[in-house]
Amino acid sequence: MSWLLSLPIVLPFAMAILAFLFRANGRSGRWLSIGGSVLLLAAAVGLMIAVLQRGVIAAQMGGWPAPFGITLVADLLSAVMVVITAIIGLAVAIYALADIDARREALGYHVLFQVLLAGVSGAFLTGDLFNLYVWFEVMLIASFGLLVLGGDKEQLDGGIKYVALNLVSTAMFLSGIGMLYGLTGTLNMADLHLAVRDVENTGLLTVIAVLFIVAFGVKAAVFPLFFWLPASYHTPPVAISAIFAGLLTKVGVYALIRMFTMVFTQDIGYTHGLLLAIAVLTMITGVLGAAAQNEFRKILSFHIVSQIGYMVLGLALYTPLALVGAVFYLVHHIIVKANLFLVSGIAKRLTGSFNLAAVGGLYKSSPLLAVLFLVPAFSLAGFPPLSGFWAKFLLVKASLDIGAYLVAGTALLVGILTVFSMTKIWAEVFWKPHPEDVAPALRLVERGNLTALLVPVTGLAVMTVMIGFFPEPFIGFAERAAAQLLDPTGYVTAVLGASP
Repeated sequence: MSWLLSLPIVLPFAMAILAFLFRANGRSGRWLSIGGSVLLLAAAVGLMIAVLQRGVIAAQMGGWPAPFGITLVADLLSAVMVVITAIIGLAVAIYALADIDARREALGYHVLFQVLLAGVSGAFLTGDLFNLYVWFEVMLIASFGLLVLGGDKEQLDGGIKYVALNLVSTAMFLSGIGMLYGLTGTLNMADLHLAVRDVENTGLLTVIAVLFIVAFGVKAAVFPLFFWLPASYHTPPVAISAIFAGLLTKVGVYALIRMFTMVFTQDIGYTHGLLLAIAVLTMITGVLGAAAQNEFRKILSFHIVSQIGYMVLGLALYTPLALVGAVFYLVHHIIVKANLFLVSGIAKRLTGSFNLAAVGGLYKSSPLLAVLFLVPAFSLAGFPPLSGFWAKFLLVKASLDIGAYLVAGTALLVGILTVFSMTKIWAEVFWKPHPEDVAPALRLVERGNLTALLVPVTGLAVMTVMIGFFPEPFIGFAERAAAQLLDPTGYVTAVLGASP
């Protein structure tokens, strides 16, 4: 199965090389980017089908046996994360046709975009902790390049904050890797699952676990390590903001889920209790930060932080239902958050600004866009029967089932405050008249550009509605994925070839 597992990584890298060779031809770069995203989606779907049919699949690159070689492995969680990465990648690649200017294309936008997709896919498929670090670095290099591409002052300011804190995270991650290897003699995740059982110094293992919480917490933008995100995500073009919003922090959440279900389970009372406190504080600070903003993308950026808290909450509660909620929330939020950023870009083209005080009138002039905003906005806030309602319902019920009433109340309160922020955007951007008393007009020259903007937004909105109205198969899938996380026997057997 090595070819099937490697395709989601190899294909974007191949397209990045071709895009580099044809970087002087903007048209070629665009279609290479779209073609690469289509191929990535096909490979991801093929991988998902294989996992559904065969269970967890693993391959050893170069023929070196685990735990000594480079292992690629896919369970249900890994597979669905690769699929959703490909979907968001394709949506953004289409949107970029009308959003990324020729200068940024010549500077290497399409190259960096494909490298970023390869890095994200690699992070989801790696079965080795050191290679997870490698993929984090690939993502960091590509995302920093995209963030500062064009060299605007605001971009450079946001980029410095972004890379500085992420480099601190990298240093802590490497330190944790070194200490864990010194304690166990392995970095293969499946092998670590077995090795930590024999560690006598459980106190030191807990210290290492906390180090990983901090390292992955920076990547995931949890409290109090999230300040780089709202300082940077509103600065680049919207297509770049959208791919960041949809995917980057979710890799950090994925890493937390993977490590704290497979490796660091020896002191759940402490480690997962710490994660619970972090989750609650992340939800509260994120939503309060959003309530204080008056710029479209800054509001959405703070809401990324708030919603990350819900995902970490599912891990922290560490019950079967809570992990189901975490997996479901991951998939739902990637779609919804990327779509909201894409909508913000269209609204800016219509009205000329991201500042809520300087815009208005879109409900009357663009009713279709108003509907396309309401779908992901209502889903983010948890309105039934959209996907966000089921995600929040699962987590609130999981909290109530174990008597965590304060946590459940906090989750509901944060949902209400999310409604406030989404209502503020609706009232300012769509409902009130434009402050200059002009009818917003689409600032596009070619009709094809309008199609490039609306097609991905419409497609993602349809997905949100489908998940909301027909949640049973998606919840069923999340239940199976959560069962694999709670009992990694299949994962360990696929990688090492023997039952633990």
